[in-house]
Amino acid sequence: MKKNEKALVIIFGGTGDLAQRKLYPSIFQLYKKGYLKENFAVIGTARRPWTDEYYREVVKDSIDGMYDEQTVATEFASHFYYQSHNVTDTNHYKTLQALAQSLDEKYQIGGNRLFYLAMSPRFFGTICDHLKSQQIMTETGYNRVIVEKPFGRDLASATELNDEISKSFPEEDVFRIDHYLGKEMVQNIAALRFGNSIFNSMWNNRYISNIQVTLSEALGVEERAGYYETAGALRDMIQNHVLQIVALLTMSAPVSFTDTDIRNAKINALKCLKIYSPEEVKENFVRGQYGPGNGLIGYREEAQTAEDSMTETFVAGKLMVNTMDMAGVPIYVRTGKRMKTKATRIDVVFKQVPNNVFEDSDLRHDVLTINVDPEPSLSLQLNSKTIGQGFDFDTHHLNLDYKLSPEQRAAIPEAYEKLILDAMQCRASNFAHWKELQCSWKFVDAIRQAWDQNVDQVAFPNYDCASMGPKASDDLLAKDGNHWEFNC
Repeated sequence: MKKNEKALVIIFGGTGDLAQRKLYPSIFQLYKKGYLKENFAVIGTARRPWTDEYYREVVKDSIDGMYDEQTVATEFASHFYYQSHNVTDTNHYKTLQALAQSLDEKYQIGGNRLFYLAMSPRFFGTICDHLKSQQIMTETGYNRVIVEKPFGRDLASATELNDEISKSFPEEDVFRIDHYLGKEMVQNIAALRFGNSIFNSMWNNRYISNIQVTLSEALGVEERAGYYETAGALRDMIQNHVLQIVALLTMSAPVSFTDTDIRNAKINALKCLKIYSPEEVKENFVRGQYGPGNGLIGYREEAQTAEDSMTETFVAGKLMVNTMDMAGVPIYVRTGKRMKTKATRIDVVFKQVPNNVFEDSDLRHDVLTINVDPEPSLSLQLNSKTIGQGFDFDTHHLNLDYKLSPEQRAAIPEAYEKLILDAMQCRASNFAHWKELQCSWKFVDAIRQAWDQNVDQVAFPNYDCASMGPKASDDLLAKDGNHWEFNC
């Protein structure tokens, strides 16, 4: 039986794109599925002078097409309230406190408050400080805060940001969103590794040759060019999404499947991530920037970018996680904009048999492929005898395709839907712990500093739109006698 969650959700940045594209539809799905019923309310805050009525129309527009009866949308939207709010004005928090208290009583919420900071991180500290000083945080229920990335732009700024938040919220009440951790097949990594003896026994350096992680995007920077100029692919994708996936792929088995033990296992894996010197960065990392090609403009021609921009839109690297089980196993990662296709894919390449008794046959590696996006699936590539005379080999695949009906597909929780419910139910394993961020920033800072010293003397642009990135990315694996398994 589904639990009827009682919560007052206060969204700072309630008029923004994230709220309208992701948050309101996700909250509506929780409502449709019965996780939210009568005992919830949402307050949207931003600087725009909206009314409750106008705000509710915006909410209904954001869920257009997700319901059969208009009355359902109207009833859902009636739980939404708006306050025009300047996050630096103390008086506005007094008004917010009064509204929050009245809604708590009206909907019998019991003091449960979930604060969603969907705005610039420079305001996080100010907001959290006011939430505590103006007693918007309650003593009768829970008080949890969800924060979006980017969480800092280096270790120093991330530490400063974390210190500001921790003055008001203890670590167990801070939920740092990484929406990749809400994806079905990313969450399936633990099930595959620790729920199957065949993989559990072979997931180590005795059997794994290398691991490959690809997060490719077909789109360019679009309207995010202004932000992207200050971030680049390294900070935007490697520091969070990629390293979170790497942690799940390389962590040791947790003592139990609890938030604390899972997080400890991930933290230990990231602590063992080798941090490179500038010369090692040059040997193990590649950066790229897309130029014009296939009828598309290059990064430097995008609006809000510099004509001579050295911002990377592509990163490929070789990582080493020096745990007892994974030491010596290269983990190759790559991510980029304007690549040939949009996909998130993991390939686990197993070692060849130690003694090939089929001397005249060229056996290929066994490969476990986890397709995360766009279509979730699993595939295990194996060597098998071809049918007929002789003893020739070919590769065949054991496939698990989630062939879902439109109704089943619609029922799959979107990442934000899962994560919002996790925060309400205090399931923290799919959120990044501060110690995980410390480790990831230390690793990324070393790369960024080496690039800022221009140790690799790279010339941009160096790959065409609708390609799989610069040739140097392929060369990175070729140096080890390997190749990208995913070459669409």
